[in-house]
Amino acid sequence: MSNDLNTAFLSATPLPALLVDQSERIISANADAHALLGQHITGRHFATILRQPLVIETIESSLRSKAPRETRHLSNDGARDTTYVVHCRYVNGIGAVQGGAVMVTFMDVTHVEHAEQMRRDFVANVSHELRTPLTALMGFIETLRGPARDDSQARDRFLKIMDDESNRMNRLVGDLLSLNRVESEERVRPKEEVDLTAQLASTLNSIRPLAESAGVDLNLVAPKAPLIVAGDPDQLQQVFTNLIENAIKYGGSGGIVDVSLTQVERDPAIRAPAIHIQIADKGPGIDSVHLPRLTERFYRGDNHRSRELGGTGLGLAIVKHIINRHRGRLRIESKLGQGTVFTVILPR
Repeated sequence: MSNDLNTAFLSATPLPALLVDQSERIISANADAHALLGQHITGRHFATILRQPLVIETIESSLRSKAPRETRHLSNDGARDTTYVVHCRYVNGIGAVQGGAVMVTFMDVTHVEHAEQMRRDFVANVSHELRTPLTALMGFIETLRGPARDDSQARDRFLKIMDDESNRMNRLVGDLLSLNRVESEERVRPKEEVDLTAQLASTLNSIRPLAESAGVDLNLVAPKAPLIVAGDPDQLQQVFTNLIENAIKYGGSGGIVDVSLTQVERDPAIRAPAIHIQIADKGPGIDSVHLPRLTERFYRGDNHRSRELGGTGLGLAIVKHIINRHRGRLRIESKLGQGTVFTVILPR
């Protein structure tokens, strides 16, 4: 097979691909292989290009045995680590003195690896979040069966703690089910008409008792006329409830939570006319190092305080997915000592 035919053959391969002959030099490579490994690789010894020992050993083994081989190639595209599955297949009658060559292809499995890592992290986090209250429940049950069996004061105190821990597990399971539901619906854009003015007023009325018990004033600034968007009323209620409750719990030390509803002619984040719903507190604020990760599942800026207040670590992840379903954006701004502002941006 001529070099031109080798090149044409590799160009038709939908993966980065190259040929290594018995001289252990790269005799041909397609454009994807050049993009992955460099522009000047043809004619060079493959070990000077593919410097990872497992990859070198796999290609050498395939050249010797003429048998299929497989390994992994680890790289970095400048933004993240990447993983490729390397397949080696022997081709007879080509290369130096037609002694045969190995075709090496690189299949990008980075997204698969990332998804698998996310799955492992998710299982580990869920297991940890459930194990903590379960351990407490098991310990108190054992105590009530033994030393505290006849101690009414201890029994009442332990039962109260057990009730709190069981409620915490129930909230976690509920949030997990909710997260699963909104993720499965994320590609389906809601079409029902929702009056955001009425929706926010209703949300504030339902949350006001919580605010009063925390000594927090809720202020709503919104137009009297209805503001209509296409949306899912239940999910939008969930978004507003979550964000306002968070402002009361975590920013309530400022004594006030401002909620505003405004129209914007063109928002740069969605490049379209939009409605902004802002929830602002006067609390201690959030360190800027935490802001980019607040919507990750189980990520907490203040882990101890979040647990004390009954947070599951899933609320903002649910909010993000609901807003994504509505083709909107969530913006978080905060400075230590100056409070936090959550802005929900929804297209009109």
